[in-house]
Amino acid sequence: MGLFILRRVGVMILTALCLTFIVFFLTNLYPNLEKLAKYEGNQRMTDEQVTLYLDNRGFLDPLPIKYGRWLGVIPGWTRTDAEGKETGRCITKGMEPADAPSFCGVLQGRWGQSTVFKDEVGSIIGTRLAATGKLMLWVMVLMVPSALLVGVLAGMREGSKLDRSLSTFSIASTATPEYVSGVIFITVFASSATGLKWFKGTATAAVDNATFENFFLPVLTIALYGMGYIARMTRASMTEVMTAQYIRTARLKGVSFRNIVMKHALRNALIAPFTVIMLQFPWLLNGVVIVETLFNYKGFGWTLVQAAGNNDIELLLACSVVAVFVVLITQLISDIGYVFLNPRIRIA
Repeated sequence: MGLFILRRVGVMILTALCLTFIVFFLTNLYPNLEKLAKYEGNQRMTDEQVTLYLDNRGFLDPLPIKYGRWLGVIPGWTRTDAEGKETGRCITKGMEPADAPSFCGVLQGRWGQSTVFKDEVGSIIGTRLAATGKLMLWVMVLMVPSALLVGVLAGMREGSKLDRSLSTFSIASTATPEYVSGVIFITVFASSATGLKWFKGTATAAVDNATFENFFLPVLTIALYGMGYIARMTRASMTEVMTAQYIRTARLKGVSFRNIVMKHALRNALIAPFTVIMLQFPWLLNGVVIVETLFNYKGFGWTLVQAAGNNDIELLLACSVVAVFVVLITQLISDIGYVFLNPRIRIA
C-alpha cells in the first residue's frame, strides 16, 4: 500500500510539473506579455518601449529560466538602472537589495502581484478559494445524499415505474447545463416579472453573509447538474449488485428485502459511485466558473474569469496551480478509497 501511494505521488508531481509548464508557456506568449506591458505602462508604447519594459522585468529571458524562477528553484532576476539602483523579482517595496532572498517563487510562497486587483496573489486566492469552498460544501451536502437516494431507489427494482421516473429525472438534470437552469431559476424564483420573488438579495452578499435567500439558488443550480450523473452511476451499480448470485441466495434463505438492500447490496453498490463522487470535486472547482459568473458570486471561478479576461498572468498561473492540485489530490484520495472499499484490489 505504501509503495502504491509513493508511486501515485511521484506521478502526481510529474503531472503537476508538466501541466503547470504548459499553462506557463501559454500565458507567457509574446502577445500576452505585450498586452501586460501596455496595461501596466501605456497603451501608446512603441515596440522598442515594450521590449525594454519586458526585458527589465525578466520576461524576455529563456522560458525554462522563467519557469524555474516562478517555481522558486532558480534565483530571481536582478537589474541595475542608469542611476545604479538595483531592482529584482525578489526585492519588494521598501526592502534593501542586500536583504532580499535569492529564491522567491511558488515553493517559497511568493505567488506574485495581481495586476488587476493590485494585491498579493496568495491573499486573493486564499479569500476566493474559501468562498468557493463554502459553495462546494453545501453543493455536496445537497447533491450527494440526494443522488445516492435517487440511484438506490431506482436500482432496487429495475424496470419498475419508480425506476423509469427517477431515471428520466436523472437524465433531464444531467442534460440541462448550469447556465440554462440558472437562468430559469433566476427568472422564475428571483425576478419580479413572475411575481414569485422568493429568493431576495444577491449571491455577491453571500460571500460574507450567506442566507437561504441569497445562497440557495447557486447551490441548487450546481447540485442539480451533478446529481443526475451520480444517480445514474449509482443506479447502474445497484442494478448489477441486485442480480448477483449472493443476493439471490439471500432471497432464497428468506432474508427480508430491506436487509438485503441495507446489509448486502448497498456497500458493494457504492464502490463505483465513490470514485464518481470524488471526481466531482475538480469538476465543481472548475465548473463553478459559469455559475459564479452568472450569479456574480465572487469565488474562485469568478476570479479565474477575471484573470483570464484581464490578462492577469500571475493570478491566472496561481488559479491553474490550484486547479491542478485539487484534481490530482482528489484522484489520489479516490484511488486509495477504492482500494479500501474493494478487498479484491487490496489483495491483488
